[in-house]
Amino acid sequence: MRDFPLPLALTARLSPVVVLAAAGWALSSGPAATSDAGHKEAPKTDTQSATAPSTTAESKSYAAAPAPCGSIVVKTLNSLVPGAKTAGKEIRSTDAKLRRTCSWNALKGYDYRWLDVSFEVMNSDTAAQKSYKDRITDKSGGGAVPGLGDAAYSVVNLTTEDKQQTREGVVIAQASNVLVVITYNGSDFESKKAPGTDEINKGAIKAAKEAVAALEDGQKS
Repeated sequence: MRDFPLPLALTARLSPVVVLAAAGWALSSGPAATSDAGHKEAPKTDTQSATAPSTTAESKSYAAAPAPCGSIVVKTLNSLVPGAKTAGKEIRSTDAKLRRTCSWNALKGYDYRWLDVSFEVMNSDTAAQKSYKDRITDKSGGGAVPGLGDAAYSVVNLTTEDKQQTREGVVIAQASNVLVVITYNGSDFESKKAPGTDEINKGAIKAAKEAVAALEDGQKS
């Protein structure tokens, strides 16, 4: 087999950098109540003031992200990313408890495939719902995926660089306070064409279903 140079877009993907906005992911607690040393302590009553902050915790099911490289079964990996090492490669994260990502990629013959699976743990179901809605708004042209998590969305796009086509599918699923994000793409370096939309979309959805199942089967908080 002859060596073919990868397009710049795919070459860049071979060294992914996970960028986290620490403020967006850090788990925080409410501010501690303090008293002014210059004032006398107010008399205690049997009932809490109506203006006192609520201490009720928001709903969430998962305290940590599961191991992403074990979330997709070997048979599926062999089908979606032929020739890839099934162990995958976990991408370094600033806080593995809150976000974990695994990648698989391989060039078999002239066909290149790449798969990413990412789990993002948020403070509450409400926060995850908001993030989910924000993300799908930025990815127009896709559609809902019924029966996947609490809500799920998939979209497929085609790009061309130096006459080489790449087709990429993204699935975003919300399951309680976790977002599961799948990225799956492919190219043919002989024909310069990309795999069909249906192939990429179905592959991304299949991976998403297995990733959500792995999350649900894992340890809950």
